[in-house]
Amino acid sequence: MINPYYIINKYYKEDTPLFDLLVYHSEKVRDKALNIIEKHPELEADVKFVSEAALLHDIGIFMCKAPKIFCNGDHHYIEHGYLGADILRFEGLPKHALVCERHTGTGLSLDRIIENKLPLPHRDMLPVSIEEEIICYADKFYSKSRPDRELTVNEIIESISRYGNEGVSIFKKWHNSFQ
Repeated sequence: MINPYYIINKYYKEDTPLFDLLVYHSEKVRDKALNIIEKHPELEADVKFVSEAALLHDIGIFMCKAPKIFCNGDHHYIEHGYLGADILRFEGLPKHALVCERHTGTGLSLDRIIENKLPLPHRDMLPVSIEEEIICYADKFYSKSRPDRELTVNEIIESISRYGNEGVSIFKKWHNSFQ
């Protein structure tokens, strides 16, 4: 059994705006994901894993440059997923690392990474397991730039649509399954 807060504390200084934002956002995502599992036992999702992985899904944000959310690293924000995955692999959590790597947008295909010349490793980063899908879906409802507000489905679709219809289709499919 792992303690996600122990891992967060290894990389973030407590009682700082970034620590507080990360934990607040991650707890919101965790709670929404667990609510989905509670409403849909037929999905047979691993509750313990979802709880842990949801708390750790954004562990890599401190390495990115996003001053509006207190991140002063050198990397592009879109890189936080694979950077967080590297951290969790180092911590001996390869399954949790996949959630980090695959939660950006509705996931990123290798083709999309290459076509858009994204600063990411060239591999598919699409949610595969039901747990990965649930966390990715739940994450879309909470923006770290507006942490106190749950986004509506229409706001999420509007935001995702800026990057093409593929992500909108995936989100709508998840929405139909999880609500």
